Amino acid sequence: MKKVLMTLFVMFAVVTAYAQEMYVGGGISLWRDTDAEISSFSISPDFGYELNEKWAVGGQLVLAVNDYGYKSTAFAIAPYARFSYYENSIVRLFLDMGFGVSVNKPKNGSSVTGFEVGVKPGLAVKLNDNFSFITKVGFAGFRDDYLNGGKSGFGVDVDGERISIGIEYAF
Repeated sequence: MKKVLMTLFVMFAVVTAYAQEMYVGGGISLWRDTDAEISSFSISPDFGYELNEKWAVGGQLVLAVNDYGYKSTAFAIAPYARFSYYENSIVRLFLDMGFGVSVNKPKNGSSVTGFEVGVKPGLAVKLNDNFSFITKVGFAGFRDDYLNGGKSGFGVDVDGERISIGIEYAF
C-alpha cells in the first residue's frame, strides 16, 4: 500500500511540475424529501489537467449516500476528456466525453455495479484568474444501473432537476 501511495504521489508531483494548468473542483448535494421521508447526500470532487486551450483530461469521484427507507451507499469514478468548443474572456462552453463505473451497496443487500458512456455538455463562467463557476446540464449516451440503480438504456436526458453546479479552482 505504501508503494502504491508513493507512486501516485510521485506521478502527481511530476504532472504538476510540467502542467499547463491543473484544476480541482466539484460539487456537494444534500436533499431531504419530507413527503416521502427520503434523504440523500453526495459529494463529487473533480480534477483535471489542461493539455492545451481546447483539450483537457480529468476525472470525477462520486460518493452518494441515500435513505430510501433503507440505507444505500454508492461510489463512482468517471474519467473524461473535455473539449472546449467556444471561449471568450468570461464564458467557456465544453463537452465532457467519457465513461463512469459505479458500485451501489444497499445496507443488508448485494452490491450492484453499473456504468455509463456518453457526453455531458457544460458551461464555465470565469469569476477571476483562478476560480470558475461550472455547470453541466444533461447527458447523452448509454447507462446501465449507473450510481443508485437508476435508469438503464440510451438516449438524451436533459432534465431541469439534473443540473450539476460547482466551483473549479485552476492553479
